[in-house]
Amino acid sequence: MVEKSAEVLASDPASDPDESSTTGRPHAAPADGTERILADILAGVVHTDRVSVDSHFFTDMGADSLVMAHFCARVRKHQDLPSVSMKDIYRYPTIRSLAAAMADAGPAAAQAPAPASALADVPVPEAIEAAAARGTPRYVLCGVLQALFFLGYSYLAALVVMSGAEWISAGTSLFDMYLRSVAFGAAALAGLCVLPIAGKWLLVGRWKPQEIRIWSLAYFRFWCVRTLIRANPMVLFVGSPLYVLYLRALGARIGRGVAVFSKHVPVCTDLLTIGDGTVIRKDSYFSCYRGHSGAIQTGPVTLGKEVLIGEVTVLDIGTAMGDGAQLGHASSLHTGQSVPAGERWHGSPAQPGAADYRVVAPVEFGRSRRVTYCLTQLLILVGVSIPLAVGGVATLLAAVPRLAPLLEPGPVALTTWAFYADALAVSFVLFCGTVLTGLLLVVTVPRLLHPLVKPDTVHPLYGFRYGVHRSIGFLTNRKFFRVLFGDSSAVVHYLRAIGYDLSPVEQTGSNFGTEVKHENPFLSKVGSGTMVADGLSIMNADYSSTSFRVTRTAIGPHNFLGNHIAYPPQGRTGENCLLATKVMVPVEGPVRENVGLLGSPSFEIPRTVDRDSKFDHLKDGDAFRRLLSDKNKHNTGTAVLHLMLQWLLLFLVALTASCAADFYPAYGVAALALANVVVMVVTVTYIVLGERIVTRFRGLRPLYCSIYDLDFWRHERYWKVTAATEYLNVLNGTPYKNVVWRLLGVRIGRRVFDDGLFLPERSLAAIGDDCTLNAGTVIQSHSQEDGAFKSDRSALGAGCTLGVGALVHYGVTVGDGAVIAPDSFVMKGEELPAHARWGGNPAREMPENPKTPDSGGDRATALISGV
Repeated sequence: MVEKSAEVLASDPASDPDESSTTGRPHAAPADGTERILADILAGVVHTDRVSVDSHFFTDMGADSLVMAHFCARVRKHQDLPSVSMKDIYRYPTIRSLAAAMADAGPAAAQAPAPASALADVPVPEAIEAAAARGTPRYVLCGVLQALFFLGYSYLAALVVMSGAEWISAGTSLFDMYLRSVAFGAAALAGLCVLPIAGKWLLVGRWKPQEIRIWSLAYFRFWCVRTLIRANPMVLFVGSPLYVLYLRALGARIGRGVAVFSKHVPVCTDLLTIGDGTVIRKDSYFSCYRGHSGAIQTGPVTLGKEVLIGEVTVLDIGTAMGDGAQLGHASSLHTGQSVPAGERWHGSPAQPGAADYRVVAPVEFGRSRRVTYCLTQLLILVGVSIPLAVGGVATLLAAVPRLAPLLEPGPVALTTWAFYADALAVSFVLFCGTVLTGLLLVVTVPRLLHPLVKPDTVHPLYGFRYGVHRSIGFLTNRKFFRVLFGDSSAVVHYLRAIGYDLSPVEQTGSNFGTEVKHENPFLSKVGSGTMVADGLSIMNADYSSTSFRVTRTAIGPHNFLGNHIAYPPQGRTGENCLLATKVMVPVEGPVRENVGLLGSPSFEIPRTVDRDSKFDHLKDGDAFRRLLSDKNKHNTGTAVLHLMLQWLLLFLVALTASCAADFYPAYGVAALALANVVVMVVTVTYIVLGERIVTRFRGLRPLYCSIYDLDFWRHERYWKVTAATEYLNVLNGTPYKNVVWRLLGVRIGRRVFDDGLFLPERSLAAIGDDCTLNAGTVIQSHSQEDGAFKSDRSALGAGCTLGVGALVHYGVTVGDGAVIAPDSFVMKGEELPAHARWGGNPAREMPENPKTPDSGGDRATALISGV
């Protein structure tokens, strides 16, 4: 396919010289100056001589959201007109209705101000440049200190592991070795739990509201504590009272009966207050810090008693919820927002709503239930899992005679070809055996457990059925198999095998992406003809602080679901719906059918536009069957390549371990610590070479094609082969993450702070100097809608800030110093001016707001220099 710019691609459907000739209705001329200006701007965007002010942007003119985003950008540049957002375009889809709305709104804005969203002042360009000049030496120094910290942590871990292994192996009998394994496992778990707690109190003390200049020495202390907290094995106990105890030990003020299901561990825990009986659902952020314009800002998050926080939510610093308040799924509270007691809010930023998200009644039980559950978890980990791991290694060494020599010291081993041949063969056997065994377990064990948890029945937390429920979710949400089978025809067979009800499948070859998760696959139904992009989370369970209930969740037929959608059991969507990226699925009102939904809270948009129907002729017939067959062959080759590369990575890691074993007698624990560093370097090299090979050492280019086009199949191969970039999260908050991004093709500037950015298409993204990218942020340079695939470049200027959980779509340009609020969705084609403040879903210009209110006592506002 010949490469085109985003604007040329967008203008194709509306390329007639006279728009009225395609609508069949008389041309309506502008009646006033505003209508005339808007009509001229739109005519220029769609490359036509004139437009009728009564023509519908989407159904009559065939425009799409990308075209109208360019229109909005040009309107915003016109000083005589109020600002226009994409939500205004969908609400007023003709020139005449839009002009009338702008006249009613007045010159200040085309829409009412969003709820309070306090964004700190963005520095002027001179301030950004001055901070950058002072920050370069600190940037380098911080990177050196972080590397030394990693080396020290690796050395300590190697020392503990080797001491424990030697002590266990010195056992006189099998039972003695088992007892030693239990004792060592208990001691190691206790040490790993105490380390971040002690580190936090020694390095920081008690967190207070403040600003910390990124890359300063104070930031290095912050990063050390954050790394220790989030790398702790207590994260494995999310959803257990043990996890709540861990947060209390870190300084959080948490009441009784609190249930936390989110794996996003809060860092500044002294600023976190959670009242009795509060429930926080999974994938929610409440970290009590954020990055903003080159600084870490810490602030309080206060939740009253019996608060309910929905799934995939963001609570920014300086937010609060009163007793009994609720925040719906796919929602956020921006700094300065406070939900009054008993009220139900939803949306991003949140606003009052009527839906009741508390659908499970609590049950009564005593403290002994929690204690018993916690002790059972600890006994299983210490008494079963750790000894099994130790015994498994011993059994493996005995069962595979060729494996033992690889780990025995011997300087001659590395110089013989037989050594490498044995390492290759052993890694192949281990890899294939692990994959097949894992697949068998995933398919069989959850089926045996499923009947033990009765649907639509309220069960108490922290009991046998709760443990079974959590085990089903853990076993069936294995990322390895989602990536292996996703984006291919095989994914429907895999999902059926683990329990999904997919009705009669209309095979497209791209029914599901590589990121689909659930809480119970046996209660997940997806209708015939529905296509799902990446990031779908099917919510099969509802929780109170003491109980849970699993419920069937059904997605209707002939839907298309965009990226990063949480679908609740009460979802009110039916047949033939388009659910846009990051949409909040409604849980009240009529069942939506034959429409599209966008935003949080969601509103209706057209189900499809002419441009997205361009490839509908490929959906059936002989041409479809031939192309689907070709796609299946290509996807099979992609899966085989993915498996081979995963095997290669295992081989390289095994080879590194063998080398460490050879050098251990001479250099001791230092050899093992160095091996840990080498494994990281090998993994990064593997990721970079995989990216370069699959792109043939060229960057990606913008696309507009069918999912049955060879270019799209190659893009799917790119996603699958490069899925290992998740390993880079260990580098979050360090200068080394930026180095790796550059190696992967990202055009990234200097001193960028990356706390957890996800980049599906690296070479299509550009990031300026001194940007601040928070946890959970995404720059997604593509979109798939039914059978059409589109991708284009996106660029952030210097000094930009992306709030926690914000997503920037393809074809977006963000000016220098712009700030995008948490959980925002910047739609495709948007152009943000320099130093603008945008937020919401979909994102729009935000009003000036006051700073975070004081949290009581002295509000520390002085910038910590880190000296």
